[in-house]
Amino acid sequence: MNKLLVTGSSGLIGSEVVDYFCKEGWQVYGIDNNQRADFFGAAGDTRWNQKRLLENHQNFQHVELDIRDRLGILNCLKSLKPDMVVHTAAQPSHDLAASRPFDDFDVNAVGTLNLLEAVHQHIPEAVFIHMSTNKVYGDRPNTIPLKELDTRWDYSDPDYYNGITEDFSIDQSKHSLFGASKVAADVLVQEYGRYFGIKTCCLRGGCLTGPNHSGVELHGFLSYLIKCNLEGKLYRIYGYKGKQVRDNIHSLDVARFIHAFWGNPRCAEVYNLGGGRQNSCSILEAFERIATLSGKKMQYEYVDKNREGDHICYISDLSKMQAQYPEWSLTKSLDDIFEEIYKSWQYRL
Repeated sequence: MNKLLVTGSSGLIGSEVVDYFCKEGWQVYGIDNNQRADFFGAAGDTRWNQKRLLENHQNFQHVELDIRDRLGILNCLKSLKPDMVVHTAAQPSHDLAASRPFDDFDVNAVGTLNLLEAVHQHIPEAVFIHMSTNKVYGDRPNTIPLKELDTRWDYSDPDYYNGITEDFSIDQSKHSLFGASKVAADVLVQEYGRYFGIKTCCLRGGCLTGPNHSGVELHGFLSYLIKCNLEGKLYRIYGYKGKQVRDNIHSLDVARFIHAFWGNPRCAEVYNLGGGRQNSCSILEAFERIATLSGKKMQYEYVDKNREGDHICYISDLSKMQAQYPEWSLTKSLDDIFEEIYKSWQYRL
């Protein structure tokens, strides 16, 4: 039986990966210490998801461990010797990173280094998959010429119609401290692939989402937006006229790509993993979609200042992924994503 270790296993992507590979018959171990509750308070608590995974899968085992615990991580990987490590644990918020920079860097960069070195020392033949972020590009995507449409910004340069490719520069841009810590992790993952020959890849996620997201204002765009709509809670738009665009990918399609990479792993690869143009929407368009589903008008206010380093329009170009892994494609549409998150919040609220 193949063995998988997932960090951040109670979070959105981590729990989806646990679900997926447990159903595939793997023995799955999940590292999580509910740090999200410390970062975001009670609304960010993920213990409910940990409990759900343990109840649903006999081949899942929870490991209470902080990825900043270097000796703990080294001993854990030495003991378990998984065939694949999927690293989804992170501090995910721009705003929180600015107020807690040591915690942000220690989790995102040092925690990743701890895992990579544990793989290098004890299981160098394993596959290592890192959930990076499109924020490694900083605000450089905002230098692409844009056109303003009725409900969204869009690229005016036809070369970018399908989105941003992996060779887009990460230099000479404002990243936020969160983006900088994720750049450090991203480059480390690539270097352990190139320098030591470990089979690694960085998945530079767009807007990763799904029904298991504990969305909060500082992180979790669609999940938090839909929750606000159902509760009649005020949603704040930060700049760009509410026309900023995100490409949304369901966590299941992320897990499916991880499986595809496992079947044909490569060294030091990088992929822009998002919903592409077909799953893109602006905040204003998201308001309209959820209002149609729920029958409730969105309550919002506009703050005439964008978040530092925030993207005006970001769409992932999926052509590299689809060329190298033609068996993979998106299976969840934007309609599917909205309906699933809506139903999930109806059940949980």
